[in-house]
Amino acid sequence: MNSTATIADASLLRRDVDGVAWLTLNRPQARNALSMGLMTALDDALVAIGRDASVKVVVIGGAGPAFCAGHDLREMRAHPEEASAAATFALCSRVMQRVVGLAKPVIARVHGVATAAGCQLVASCDLAVAADTARFATPGVNIGLFCSTPMVALSRAVGRKQAMEMLLTGEMVAADRAREIGLVNRVVPEAELDTAVAALAGGIAAKSPLTVAIGKEAFYRQAELPMADAYAYAAAVMTRNMMAHDAAEGIDAFLAKRHPVWTGT
Repeated sequence: MNSTATIADASLLRRDVDGVAWLTLNRPQARNALSMGLMTALDDALVAIGRDASVKVVVIGGAGPAFCAGHDLREMRAHPEEASAAATFALCSRVMQRVVGLAKPVIARVHGVATAAGCQLVASCDLAVAADTARFATPGVNIGLFCSTPMVALSRAVGRKQAMEMLLTGEMVAADRAREIGLVNRVVPEAELDTAVAALAGGIAAKSPLTVAIGKEAFYRQAELPMADAYAYAAAVMTRNMMAHDAAEGIDAFLAKRHPVWTGT
């Protein structure tokens, strides 16, 4: 089933297809720079999706020639007060944490450039598929504004040495290199980007939504724990998961060599 949801701010578009919510950053003339309006719209959309049982997976992409060029520097310079800067970075941090905390997988569909907070958004998403022409950077160091908040997501997605190299040089990273360091999962020809993202999203959407939600939350929580604590936590999670109807259905279906019927319970 296809549907288009109405979003008050036209800087963000939403289209739902077969359990997948496609969110499109829609400021192509500004390379989809994250204005306060766009970040607010994205935050609101993620909250709404979290309450929408029909949505199983989220895809975030960009309209026009780029995925996202980071914060809207023109807007920020028009409001140079410290309080305005603090509000901008606080809202951005909330959006990134909303992506991670959403009980549904979020896939970045990346084309063109993803720089600064745009690269942060890619790193914050659970998965990322990039066109072979995509490029990534955290170039704040080049303009005297170190990418400190993008660093939080980047340093959790790639190795420390690779993250520091991106942060300290500000140099562009090609799509293949981004895959090598773990910033993106897959790189495909640009003409095949939508097909590849749809296939990945559709495959995940076919899983038990309860199981996926349990797994996503557990993944991020255990990653912050010492190993022994992580195993204790994961064992408790898996025990509770084993008691769910979908776990019983999935195991019974596997043993009977039939397709499971998920109820989300």
